[in-house]
Amino acid sequence: KWRDAADKIGEEGAARIRGGLERNEVLTTLDLNFCYIRAECAAAIAEALRGNGVLTNLDIEINDIGPGGAEAIAEALQGNEVLKSLNLWDNSIGDEGAKALASALRVNEVLQSINLEYNNLGDEGKGAIRDAVSGRVGFELEM
Repeated sequence: KWRDAADKIGEEGAARIRGGLERNEVLTTLDLNFCYIRAECAAAIAEALRGNGVLTNLDIEINDIGPGGAEAIAEALQGNEVLKSLNLWDNSIGDEGAKALASALRVNEVLQSINLEYNNLGDEGKGAIRDAVSGRVGFELEM
């Protein structure tokens, strides 16, 4: 895990992590909880997810990626073929971010678990996510 080294990484640190993830061939779990990650930072991480072939667990818990960061991650998920678990607990993604993630979940068949608790989700966002994963046997959804 990079958690200790990544504590309070901010925008600049996330951009550096992006570069590392793009070259990564061994790291399967990345835990970046409570690292002051915002939308721009999440977009850099999302960009790295597009080409990463080994990262299976991503934890961005307790940050503030907002709807923009969720949208960037959603775009990356549409082409990612290895990520199995995504934790976005407490990131203020709201209904807009949830709807973007729902679109990605409709096409991404690899992700097996997502945590969206404490994200200011209303009925619209929750409904979109539930619809996107309905019928997926064994899918773990936390909202």
